[in-house]
Amino acid sequence: MSFYPQIKQFVIGKSLPTSAHSEERLSNAAALAVLSSDALSSVAYATEEILLVLVAAGSGALGLSLPIAIAIIFLLGIVVLSYRQTIRAYPQGGGSYIVARENLGLYPGLVAGGSLMIDYILTVTVSISAGTAALTSAIPALQPHTVLLCLIFIFLLMLANLRGVKESGRIFMIPTYAFIASIFLLIIVGLFKQVTGQVITEYPPIPITKELSLFFILRAFSAGCTALTGVEAISDGVLAFKPPEWKNARLTLFYLGTILGLMFVGITFLANSYHVVPAEGQTVVSLLGREIFGNSPVYYFVQIVTLLVLLLAANTSYADFPRLCYFLARDGFLPRQLALLGDHLVYSNGIVLLSICAAILVIIFKGQVNAVIPLYAVGVFTSFTLSQAGMVQHWFKEKSQGWKASAIMNNLGAIATFIVLLVIISTKFLLGAWLVVVAIPVVVSLFVAIHRHYQYVAQRLSIQDIAPRSYIPKPKPEVITHPALVIVGQLNRGTVEALDYARTIADEIVAVHVDIGSTDQEKLQEKWRNLESDIPLNIIDSPYRSVISPIVNFVSEFEEHHPDVFTTIIIPAFVTRNWWDSILHNQTTLFLKNALRAKKSRVVTTVRYYL
Repeated sequence: MSFYPQIKQFVIGKSLPTSAHSEERLSNAAALAVLSSDALSSVAYATEEILLVLVAAGSGALGLSLPIAIAIIFLLGIVVLSYRQTIRAYPQGGGSYIVARENLGLYPGLVAGGSLMIDYILTVTVSISAGTAALTSAIPALQPHTVLLCLIFIFLLMLANLRGVKESGRIFMIPTYAFIASIFLLIIVGLFKQVTGQVITEYPPIPITKELSLFFILRAFSAGCTALTGVEAISDGVLAFKPPEWKNARLTLFYLGTILGLMFVGITFLANSYHVVPAEGQTVVSLLGREIFGNSPVYYFVQIVTLLVLLLAANTSYADFPRLCYFLARDGFLPRQLALLGDHLVYSNGIVLLSICAAILVIIFKGQVNAVIPLYAVGVFTSFTLSQAGMVQHWFKEKSQGWKASAIMNNLGAIATFIVLLVIISTKFLLGAWLVVVAIPVVVSLFVAIHRHYQYVAQRLSIQDIAPRSYIPKPKPEVITHPALVIVGQLNRGTVEALDYARTIADEIVAVHVDIGSTDQEKLQEKWRNLESDIPLNIIDSPYRSVISPIVNFVSEFEEHHPDVFTTIIIPAFVTRNWWDSILHNQTTLFLKNALRAKKSRVVTTVRYYL
């Protein structure tokens, strides 16, 4: 157990102080790599998903992939312009949850938050699975190990993100820009070969198993809409940019839309020109690469950077999922542990939770992209629609300069994304989308149950109805025989009872509170003077957000003043009604007791308050 801190420091790096938060910001180039890799990498499988649907109607239907791609690009333009308005209105970061909750109400906000959470988990699953598919396309011998490879990649991504935002930005820039360069090289060389007549002139014979219909075309359109997943990430992560944050975020979103649009339409055009037909064990990008570059080193370079960027595409979720969990946890709809900053100024618990959920889905779906795709995009288009509808309401309330043009743009975005959402649900429902349609209300119900629990705990621990108390200071005895030190997390009923117990056993009492950056110290001291004026309260600042070490050090210093007597350390703790409720509360008390019991000349006791 003693080796754990050293191993953790070696793997993740040294802890960063809270004051370094402003340094952990991203330049536009780094932000494009960290926040946009999901959207950019979708060109590796979006065209393929359109073709996989159309191929059932025979070779004549495959030519429809290009007009479908153009329609998706038009939708992309609407979404990008709409989210630029959101960034302008919410310069501190306006994710779908915040925008929908502030403008449409609590439940629309929770639906948006739940939808995005599900979609972020699916993004990691799809991206990792697609990246592994790119690797197994190039090296077919690895196909039996698909699930194991997916789990290894998830673990490596988790470690990279636990090292911090700035560090992950450096790691992810090279593969992202190498992928963009390789796709544009593929398109340019492919177009050159087409112009010089070096392409396959017709499709091979394809059996027709489905009739071409409007519903069938809409199903292909909904499959291709996976190209839009991840576009909202920049508006969620405005505060990850260097100042001026919102201006840099808007500019980066414009770059994202332009690059994504050109790559997507380019790949789809080449797939049409080269008469590419989806094949088992081969991605469309791999098939195009072999046609254009042969089995040359350039082909393998394209496959390797495609693998890397698809793995990093999951990083968009790693950048935004923990931040979304923070907002929900801060508002009391998720466990409070998800609101805590880790050693590297990232929400470590959110990163670990995302990794576990994605790993479970990879195992369930055996790392097969086509098995997960039907579930994909329902969540993101639900959040798109609610966010844009919320923005329309926002502009009508604010009526700031230029609000009418912004309202029209967001209204257009809301209508377009709502229509696409209906198309996706209707065409993918029986293929697996029903799972997400059912999961969203289940997740929202979980949010509400967690919030209800926190409200109950707050009500039971509240000190509002306790009248101010005054104590006559006791004269300090000449010889201290029983000193006590009370650990104060929050000033609540549990703390009050622990202090009352301390008064019955000790002739000197000191209270200590650790501020990890979230305490209003003046307010706490004022409340303390009203209720516990006879006991001094020491507030310790913890720049590294650790609670255990500052308390252990304070206790050691306190004991130096009383070397020949036992010191009693009193830790207030409340006990929940059900054992499973304890999952919603951090286990600081347990870790603190273990740390403090290392020395024999002290008594560590817990005063329990039963809810």
